[in-house]
Amino acid sequence: MKFGLPRNAGFTLLELLVVLGIIAMLAGIVGPAVMKHMGDSKTKAAKVQIEDLSSALDMYKLDEGRYPSQQQGLQALIEKPSDARRWNGPYLRKEKVPEDPWRQDYHYVFPGQHGKFDLFSYGADEKEGGTGEDQDINSWD
Repeated sequence: MKFGLPRNAGFTLLELLVVLGIIAMLAGIVGPAVMKHMGDSKTKAAKVQIEDLSSALDMYKLDEGRYPSQQQGLQALIEKPSDARRWNGPYLRKEKVPEDPWRQDYHYVFPGQHGKFDLFSYGADEKEGGTGEDQDINSWD
């Protein structure tokens, strides 16, 4: 009595190609939907980071009586500026100012054109305007 599979058991090349074709079709259908959600997630993450940075800037203003200058920028949230008198930071939990989800620096303008300060990211394309993942994310909307 023999146990196990017969010698010629296995998959044919045609069967393997059919399975690979099915997997490729599924990837073609599911892949774009997954990529769209990843882009939406990055946009949402940038909005949250801008809110966190805005809160840290408000805390800085409470201590110093003013927002960091344009020249000091967001770095003033983690390193005491030379002219700071009542700095009580760091105002961020990280050792460096975070980049946006597309690995670009956030833009800080003081005084702002849309509020006390303007804090924004140009999105994935790093250009003004755009839609989807390329849209601008800012502190004044």
